[in-house]
Amino acid sequence: GPANESHSAAGPRPGGLSRREKPVAGSKKPGGLSRGEPGLQQTSPARPFGGRTPNLSSSIPDHMNIPFELQIGWRYTRAGRSGRRNGFISFISMVSMLGIALGVAALIIVLSVMNGFQKEVRDRMLSVIAHVEIYQAQGEALADWQATATEARRNEQVVGAAPFIATQALIARGDDMRGAIVRGISPADEATVTALAAQLRDTTLARLVSGGWGIVLGGELARGLGVKVGDRVTIVAPGGQFTPAGVVPRLKQLTLVGTFEAGHYEYDSGLALMHVDDAARLFRVAGPTGVQLRLKDAQQAHEVADEIQMRLGDSVRITDWTRTNRNWFQAVQIEKRLMFIILTLIVAVAAFNLVSTLVMTVTDKQADIAILRTLGASPRSIMTIFMVQGAASGVIGTLVGMGLGLLVAFNVDVIVPAIERALHMSFLPGSVYLISRMPSDPQSADIVPIVAISLALAFVATVYPSWRASRVQPAEALRHE
Repeated sequence: GPANESHSAAGPRPGGLSRREKPVAGSKKPGGLSRGEPGLQQTSPARPFGGRTPNLSSSIPDHMNIPFELQIGWRYTRAGRSGRRNGFISFISMVSMLGIALGVAALIIVLSVMNGFQKEVRDRMLSVIAHVEIYQAQGEALADWQATATEARRNEQVVGAAPFIATQALIARGDDMRGAIVRGISPADEATVTALAAQLRDTTLARLVSGGWGIVLGGELARGLGVKVGDRVTIVAPGGQFTPAGVVPRLKQLTLVGTFEAGHYEYDSGLALMHVDDAARLFRVAGPTGVQLRLKDAQQAHEVADEIQMRLGDSVRITDWTRTNRNWFQAVQIEKRLMFIILTLIVAVAAFNLVSTLVMTVTDKQADIAILRTLGASPRSIMTIFMVQGAASGVIGTLVGMGLGLLVAFNVDVIVPAIERALHMSFLPGSVYLISRMPSDPQSADIVPIVAISLALAFVATVYPSWRASRVQPAEALRHE
């Protein structure tokens, strides 16, 4: 109609196409590109990334195909020293790692020294005393000590047996007097039971002969009395003898034929040895009052003692070294447990310092978290990143502490004497402690739990800050960026 004609006469539409004209294949669209030309790009409306979650690990080279959470977490652990604020966070992180390292090292060193102290005392103790001792139930002489020893040897753990008489007495020299345990022994048989007797069998103990009335004193006891080999000492035996004038102490002079150094102050200062026959006459007993046994494995003493007790019956009383020194060993075990708990608390404090470090890091990395979330990272990935950062600090601190602790523990015998010489003092005076040097015995049974607890505490300390990081909302974090 006229309207259409007038509209057509008005000229072409903008863009060069009239309403009724259709683009022809191959014709150019506005902007100079035709539909069929390769330069034309088709875009999907309002769907970022084509509706797909991006793969953040796609930019990692093939030779470093590591999850991006691990890479970013490790990067955060190493980064932060350039900026002032980040440098402070890095300093706090280093302090946390140092605290964990020192706590782990202190635990390993202390427990190793306590193990060494216990082992040293036990070994020196067992070099003087037997593993198992058999007494006559009424405290009298055994009817036949050899038959008792033969019966005890039926246990395959028993490798040595020897008779003995043991009682308390006073040993005097002039105005000096000391209390001591006087033990009557058979030198030949005693060498099969104790390490000390085996060491002295051909020298000092060879001078103990029946009827010779000789005596061997511990080194500290001899020095306390001021006597040397060849001097005479007086033994005041318990019991006394009745005379018209009353009860008179029984005295006997003996010749000092030698001394010994067991390395255990209690025995060096309070033990005297004499021949079993002389001891029987001095203390008025018919013969040996007990039999002492040596075992293949000293740790089996309790079980072996119970088995021999069942075999010999109630006519004898049997004790082993673990029962005789039970209070001391229990005290050491309790002290060891308490020290473990106390020092573990130090590690816990250092590990939970990681909480403050991670909280500050999360606050500082709000923009990074938001960008990762908008790129498609899940809350779980964000949580993993910061757990990796905290766990890496815990692992580094634990490994450094373990290395430092083992280094010191294996060289205590060198380090402590050097410190003592530098300070002109003694950490373990022999007159106070049972041993005079600092021993060390690192054991895997202690080190493995220490490392495991340290790693567990560091891991637990990362959970809450990492969870908070995963709850960051991208829009809120980027609002002020």
